[in-house]
Parts: sequence; structure tokens; C-alpha cells
Amino acid sequence: MNSQHDKNVSLTRRDFIKVTGTILLVAGLGDQPARAEGASQGCTLPGQFLLQADGIPPADGYLLVDIAKCQGCMSCMLACSLIHEGVESLSLSRIQIMQDSFASFPDDLTIEQCRQCVDPACVTICPTGALAADPDSGNVRIVDKEACIGCGLCFQACPFTPSRAVLAPDDEYDGQAKSRKCDLCTNAPFHWVAAGGGPGGQQACVAVCPVGAILFTDEIPEQDGDSGYRVNLRDEVWGILGYPTS
Repeated sequence: MNSQHDKNVSLTRRDFIKVTGTILLVAGLGDQPARAEGASQGCTLPGQFLLQADGIPPADGYLLVDIAKCQGCMSCMLACSLIHEGVESLSLSRIQIMQDSFASFPDDLTIEQCRQCVDPACVTICPTGALAADPDSGNVRIVDKEACIGCGLCFQACPFTPSRAVLAPDDEYDGQAKSRKCDLCTNAPFHWVAAGGGPGGQQACVAVCPVGAILFTDEIPEQDGDSGYRVNLRDEVWGILGYPTS
């Protein structure tokens, strides 16, 4: 792709961000987007990696993202905080959109989501057992706020930048610092669906993304690097718009 074409795609992307930023979040809450045809679903790791030495089983669900398809509208972040905290707050979102105004497309935007790691450093380092694989929710890595002491070790142990654990004051606990992380909407008290989220339910970020840039899968992604979690969800229509489709 030549530089002029890159520039045109970037401008189209920026214009789209301005438009989608004005869409009311609630408009997307009632519909579950269709799965992209032919989308990569990750790869299953060899059996010896599926149960760690410390006995932590793999999760039954993972989020995959297409950073080239993302338009940076932050609907996923607002939906995440809304169904977990009851407020729209970018700082309390468990999924994060990172923008770099100085980078060119597609590196100007990235989606940083919890990977539900097969070997979760946040779980193993927690001194109180507040972070754990929840067997009642498909072994999703969750935070028990009652047990969390706000030490921040999970925040420090996360091998990714920014950390996928969010440490912030919690009004329910008189402002004490509590850890938060993506639980695939397992513990989402303000979920709009009675059955809620989790591996078998609806994940808010997947449901509200206006372009389908986030995909849920029950297959374990490749754990080394980013390739397992960053996938191509674009079809030929996106090619017509000037986006790469391969």
C-alpha cells in the first residue's frame, strides 16, 4: 500500500471515528453481532499446556481483536464500565483502546484486552487468593473484591503494558483500592441480559462494537506474542473501503 493510499485510509478512519463517537451506546446493547465468516478462532495448545503445574485450568473463553478494523470509538470501554460499575468511565474499563496520534494506520490504534492467560501471573502472585480461576464460570480469571486487599501485585505482575488489571478506589468499600480485570462479563451486576455474561453469555464489548472488531472464542489462542489474539475480521467489503483484508 503506497503512502497516499495510507493517508486516504487514515483520513477515512478518522472521519468514521467522529461519526461513531456520537452514537448512543444504548443503541447497540440489544443486538448480538454476527460472527465474522472465516475469522481466525485461535489455535489449541498441546495437551501438556492445558493444566499448569499449580493446577490452574485454562479458561473457557477468550477475546480476539482486529486492531485494523477498530475505529477507536471507545464504545467497548464505556459498555464495560457501565455493566460492571453502573457508570460510563473510561478509567474503570477492563478493555482499553490506546491511541497514538503520531503513528500511521494501522498502528495509530490498539485494543488491549485481558488475555485470560493459560499461565496467569496475576492469579499466582495474589497473596489472598482474590484472583482465581472461577470453576463456576468456565475458569475465567476473576477478582473477588471481598478478598482483594488492594496491594497492586496483580497490576505489577501482569506482563503486558498497560497492565490488564485495573487498580482503583471502590465506592462500595469506602474508597479502598480494589483490583478489577476482564471477567468476560461474568460478574456484571448491571448487565442488560438476565442470563449475564461469561463464556456462555454475552460479552458487552463484543455486543456493542459497531464494526465487529472484537470476537469471542472458546479456543485457546497462541500464547506467545500477539498473533493469537490479534486477528483479521475484515471481509471484501472492507477491502472496497480501502482497508487491507489480508
